[in-house]
Amino acid sequence: MNASVVQDVTELNGLIDEIDDPRECYAAVRDCIQKHRDAGEEIPEDLERLEKVMLTECLSASQGR
Repeated sequence: MNASVVQDVTELNGLIDEIDDPRECYAAVRDCIQKHRDAGEEIPEDLERLEKVMLTECLSASQGR
């Protein structure tokens, strides 16, 4: 994993710790993934995994869990 991806994941994890709204966190992860996609880069597995976790958090929050 290159340094840019490590930095992105570190920043996203810090943001997730600071923000209580999973929708904002999910949006930040999606923005990061889109940034990599726009640059023509392959999406790192760590970002894909983080996206799935945040999507699950959003779904759980919407169902009151």
